[in-house]
Amino acid sequence: MSIEKAVLYVVATPIGNLEDMSLRAVEVLRGVDLIAAEDTRHSRRLLQRFNIRTPLLALHEHNERRMVERLLRRVDAGAALALISDAGTPLVSDPGFLLVREARCRGIRVSPVPGPSALLAALSVAGLPTHDFRFLGFPPRTHAQRVQWAQGLVDERQTLVLYESSHRVLETLRDLAEWLGGERQCVVARELTKLHETLINGSLSELIAILERDPEQNKGEFVLLIAAAVGDASEDARQLRSADRVVGILAEEMPLAQAVALAARISGARKNLLYRRALGGAQGDRK
Repeated sequence: MSIEKAVLYVVATPIGNLEDMSLRAVEVLRGVDLIAAEDTRHSRRLLQRFNIRTPLLALHEHNERRMVERLLRRVDAGAALALISDAGTPLVSDPGFLLVREARCRGIRVSPVPGPSALLAALSVAGLPTHDFRFLGFPPRTHAQRVQWAQGLVDERQTLVLYESSHRVLETLRDLAEWLGGERQCVVARELTKLHETLINGSLSELIAILERDPEQNKGEFVLLIAAAVGDASEDARQLRSADRVVGILAEEMPLAQAVALAARISGARKNLLYRRALGGAQGDRK
């Protein structure tokens, strides 16, 4: 195939198994003048595997703003540029947005070279509805921020899809169980297309127990897929939020522990659950 000049190619690369690399992706990466990669050390192994000798330049979240002008000057001068990420489809929780946006604003042709995506790979095998889903990227890193984030997901009537790292996957599952309910169904997809690929489905509570029992299941890269809210779950969540409001009002007049105990008696909610939620909300307010 012939490679057009003065074009930015956005090229998807394998998310694990290198054999998922498309023939077109190989041809484009061989034919362009320069490849912008999130991590040149990681990408160099991929290029060596397919005997691609095109020069590499780093483009990541720390240098993207200052590199955009330099790269687009090359394209304006007639160069063909390819953008790749560490794995999968660029811009899906990866750098590159500023480069693509500025290229389009300048009238530079931006051409996708489609291929692997952890998001779509996980959806295709999860057994959850795919006609309506919401991709959330990576959750906030701190507990207080995740509490506020999870609160906003309680009534979502779509399949929820998110990425998470091995360092925070258990904490994120616990926060989701706290706010969406431990019975909410979920799929944990780990190390997709790699040697240790695992897919586990069950309730959030069940999955937390599995990951707590088996440290091996805490390793690698994760896609979490959470079932949409249904009537009962959504109603339970609304009742809890109502109890939270009662706690907040009472806590203005009395110690938190006393406010929680009284709110639990009024609402029928579990006291320890209301107390944890109240502490999480208080931490979020202090941030």
